[in-house]
Amino acid sequence: MTSSTGTTSSTVGAPPPAGPPPRPRRRRGGGLRHLNRAGPLTYALLGAIVLGSAFPLYWTLVVASHDNEAVAQTPPPLVPGGHLFDNIGRVFDTVEFQKALLNSLIVAGSITLSVLLFSSLAGFAFAKLRFRGRRALMLVVIGTMMVPTQLGIIPLYILMGELGWAGRLEAVVVPGMVTAFGVFWMRQFILDAVPDELIDAALLDGCHTTRVFWHVIVPATRPAAAVLGVFTFMQAWNDFFWPLVVLNPDDPTVQVALSSLSAGYFQDYSLILAGTALATLPVLLVFALLGRQIVGGIMAGAIRG
Repeated sequence: MTSSTGTTSSTVGAPPPAGPPPRPRRRRGGGLRHLNRAGPLTYALLGAIVLGSAFPLYWTLVVASHDNEAVAQTPPPLVPGGHLFDNIGRVFDTVEFQKALLNSLIVAGSITLSVLLFSSLAGFAFAKLRFRGRRALMLVVIGTMMVPTQLGIIPLYILMGELGWAGRLEAVVVPGMVTAFGVFWMRQFILDAVPDELIDAALLDGCHTTRVFWHVIVPATRPAAAVLGVFTFMQAWNDFFWPLVVLNPDDPTVQVALSSLSAGYFQDYSLILAGTALATLPVLLVFALLGRQIVGGIMAGAIRG
């Protein structure tokens, strides 16, 4: 008994065998917190990018709020003046800017809605429906993106004249109602964002193809549709060459009206940039309304990638 007890006590009191020290446990999420940290150099770089991006808008506002004599001074003014509303009034007195704004809103809004609808429908068909010649048709759609727009101006103008649309807004709206880029964009997004099992489940529940599109595809593609909508609106709003060719000078769009402000030998920069500031506001408003959806679409694409 005594020897057994001594042996037990000596075993308990013996030092543990030598070995590698235990590794410290890493806290969960420590790597993410490390990635989320931003140093002063990062903030300085981002601040410089923001200032560089916002300065043209600020300079447009500064020049639009002064008269042309103040703009020609050396150094030029760097703070807004008090002639902004006077210059805006001169813009509306010089050209039919109110009609140009309305025409551009009609054209850009109609083209954006139609591109979203038709591109989503075509993208859904190319991504999820099975039909003969699907890949060949998709290659044709992508191939049209390689043809310069300027090559089709003359036959398109002849077609608009045959239809009796020359000088009317239909000549600007109808050719842009669907784009190859929009079809390709929505097809790629639907291909990855909507699983085939979800569509099969909807079909088993009794949904036909139209209901699948409206109740499954449309909610899932809102971020991509928002990005495509902003791109389409900006392209239609900034389009200059085709409206200049096909529309009458007394019924212009915004870009054509801005070119009329800069016509002539004397350049009134305060007048031109006052019109430019007015023409920029709708684009900024659209971006502000759809900005969250745009960021969501970009983040969704980054996560899938």
